[in-house]
Amino acid sequence: MSKKKSTVERRLVIVKELDQKGKVDVGNLSKMFGVSEVTIRNDLAQLEKKNVLIRARGGALKLDPVGIDYHISEKDKINIKAKQQIGVKAAELVNEGDTIMIDSGSTAMQLVRNLDKRSHLTVITNALNIVNHLQKNEDIQVIVPGGFLRNKSFSLIGSSAEKSMRNYFCDKLFLGVDGLDVDYGLSTPNIEEANFNCTMIEMSNQVIVLADSSKIGKRSLAFICPTSSIDILITDSGITHEQRVSLEKTGINVVVV
Repeated sequence: MSKKKSTVERRLVIVKELDQKGKVDVGNLSKMFGVSEVTIRNDLAQLEKKNVLIRARGGALKLDPVGIDYHISEKDKINIKAKQQIGVKAAELVNEGDTIMIDSGSTAMQLVRNLDKRSHLTVITNALNIVNHLQKNEDIQVIVPGGFLRNKSFSLIGSSAEKSMRNYFCDKLFLGVDGLDVDYGLSTPNIEEANFNCTMIEMSNQVIVLADSSKIGKRSLAFICPTSSIDILITDSGITHEQRVSLEKTGINVVVV
């Protein structure tokens, strides 16, 4: 990349990087533009004043309005490499004969793509894209609770879905979230999705959260549960040491890929 970009051009590229990745790193940006880290920190400070981002240790995170609700096709494009790694690691926790619940979401879908060769599994899910993928494997029994379709996530939600879900209990729940804050807990932009997630948690023996590091420290509109409800968090190496220590102090087993 050219080292002669103007300040305005440089900041526009930074914003684009945030939109695509959800976070940026001072060191990487410094090398990308051929400018000092001091210059990059000043860029981030100015963008923070405009409510474009929130600065974090060593970089910055995209500042989304708490109620923003992306379509799943848009989520699929964000932090895809980290989500793929998380999906591989999550699949290692699935044993033959398990009954598992899988939430809707782009990271959960990466887990499902690594279950293709598994057998003797029972999967309970409200996500139609996950159902469509798993129907190819005759050795996996799929249970779908009823409900009404939420188009943005291809998921079935509502009181009927929650009532149906209470008929089942599972070994492990794999849950994707939009925000995980050590003090606030888990959250998502959609209130009914949050209610359904609560029911899934109640009906699970073990709760495994799948969240790339851009979700750590964020709060979304609808509260799901406190961090004390989480058994395992699988995330990527973008999580800071401070974040990991804080989460582990609450009793969460943090697995970094």
